Amino acid sequence: MNKNTLIAESSSCDFKLKLEENKPKSWLKSVSAFANSLGGSLFFGVDDTGNVVGLDDVKGVCEKISIKIRDYMDPLPCIEMKPHMLDGREILELKVESGNFCPYYYVGNGQRIAFVRVGDESIPATDEDMKRLVLKGCNRSFDSLKSNIPSKNGSFVILANAYRERTGQEFQMKYLKSFGLISEDGSLTNAGNLFSDDCSLSQSRLYCTRWGGVEKDNAINDVEFQGNILLLLREAINFIKSNTRKGWEKLPNGRKNSPEYAERAILETLVNHFIHRDYTVMGGRGSY
Repeated sequence: MNKNTLIAESSSCDFKLKLEENKPKSWLKSVSAFANSLGGSLFFGVDDTGNVVGLDDVKGVCEKISIKIRDYMDPLPCIEMKPHMLDGREILELKVESGNFCPYYYVGNGQRIAFVRVGDESIPATDEDMKRLVLKGCNRSFDSLKSNIPSKNGSFVILANAYRERTGQEFQMKYLKSFGLISEDGSLTNAGNLFSDDCSLSQSRLYCTRWGGVEKDNAINDVEFQGNILLLLREAINFIKSNTRKGWEKLPNGRKNSPEYAERAILETLVNHFIHRDYTVMGGRGSY
């Protein structure tokens, strides 16, 4: 391990000066949060600023960590403990894998709490977080859940046109089931509702804001879009285009357009934003 790896605490990295045996919650909450999210590592023997202090007995710390996790975590997360030597001092990395059996709880002192990671903090999961974690533990997502809308009541002209534009092929209705838009009993899934022409999910919204500066004190332009997710994507692209510079370079035989951002980069950024949206909110706040 390179010392440059220990830059700062983050959503997947936490520093602990030492193992607090009498206060296991102080560090097990991070174990819970990492297991409930994308995984992460706790580094014991490192202070809050990333300075390596070291541990006197790494083997003993490993044994105590194993005992505390066994006694205070339910279910048991998948972990790996790896000692590292930095600046002549020995530290311990407790690596926590993203779990498949969420929620992962800290259990102690009459408490049973699941934690999630927000920035560089591990905080108790909200009711909305718990719903998402339970779905993850069932190997399901919000999108895959069945809605109460019969598939015969949904139309997919917008999806069909987008499919034809992107692939050059005709869209077939049998694709709806293979795409996970229709359940086995013929109802729209939540994903199917999102892609239907008349999306009825009131939470399917996108907010776009152009700010006056990097501090985001004053807004220059602010709009809200609601409905079909493909329409949201289209409107977001148009919003960015209308709020960015469209320069061009003069050439001997014409001119070359030089937009501030490449259209493909805009598309990929927005698609990633939509994919990683909050499943309990079904949308997001985009800002420019």
